[in-house]
Amino acid sequence: MKALLNKKILGGAIAASVIVVVITMVFLPTQTPLMQKNEKLGLYIITPSPTPTISELKDAYAEATSTGIGRSNVYLFWSTLEPQQGEYDWKIPDALMSLNKQNDLKVTLYFSIINNRVFGPFPTWLGEPLLDDDLKEKTVKVLDDILSRYNIVDHVIIGGEIDVYFREHENEITKYEEFFTGVYNELKEKHPNTKFGNSFSLHGVLNHQQEDLVGKLNQGDFVAFTYFPVNVLNEIDKTPEEAGKNLEKILDLVGNKQFALMEISWTTSEFVGGSKDGQVKFMKVVYDFYRKNEPRFEFLSWFRQYDRPIESCMKSLNTSFDISFGNEFVLQRTAEYICGAGLIDIDKNAKPAWEEFKKQVQFNPNS
Repeated sequence: MKALLNKKILGGAIAASVIVVVITMVFLPTQTPLMQKNEKLGLYIITPSPTPTISELKDAYAEATSTGIGRSNVYLFWSTLEPQQGEYDWKIPDALMSLNKQNDLKVTLYFSIINNRVFGPFPTWLGEPLLDDDLKEKTVKVLDDILSRYNIVDHVIIGGEIDVYFREHENEITKYEEFFTGVYNELKEKHPNTKFGNSFSLHGVLNHQQEDLVGKLNQGDFVAFTYFPVNVLNEIDKTPEEAGKNLEKILDLVGNKQFALMEISWTTSEFVGGSKDGQVKFMKVVYDFYRKNEPRFEFLSWFRQYDRPIESCMKSLNTSFDISFGNEFVLQRTAEYICGAGLIDIDKNAKPAWEEFKKQVQFNPNS
């Protein structure tokens, strides 16, 4: 995609304005799981409010885990985690990890050395880093500290949707390949039970004919993908069945590697061609694909639990590039897609796909 929502930077669903509220959650007692959970199946847990209260966050997690999921995504960014060199701000990460631990969830950690179009975001004290040994050592240090603190993290995304970045920085592909290898080898020695990989946007790879890039950078223990069934304008341009055929292409892209779907969705926003019926149909297609290929899957996390007001998505758009008329057109559609992709609307009314989601998760026993 030429322009994407930086949904992850506002990440893990908690804005900075609620730091004081959420830090108290670290010390809440652990909840007893209500059912057997499938650690391969997850959900992007989020509230309809951009600034949730403690009660809203607890309710969202309880609601999500009642389905039988066994994992969630947590998005941490170096720029906010380590604002001063050697001085970590653990408040928000502790709160998020505490919620996951209380609800007996494993965590896929998104830690972006590359985040879609962006190299970083990095703390200001790092200056303008390069893909070199210095950045490698500092990356190993911060990830080692995170993984040593949170034992529920079992998968780490080091570079996120990297196809978008390398679409404009092809000359850095070899440097990143070497950088990832160095980071991987050192972290794997320290944390042998944690799995590390990169993520690609499957729709971006297919829309821009970047299939070869996946083969070059399918490093680590697994290859992760996000997938929104959209064209380059971020509009849905295929049926659920046609979108399912795109999922089948993953098998050729990854070769013998394990793979994951970190974020997969179908919006109900009619503005970009979505519908509630399409969301249900595509969900069935996705979980059929999962069952057929379950041994190859590391995990499958649906995107996402709740809609949000379109204004919140518009404010979160990545506008760190020239905004022309064409880009404004795409940005609007990006926001409409993302904010309408929830399984429950902003008034907390469940869409038909929410019941389907529960059926699909509970149909797949833990493996």
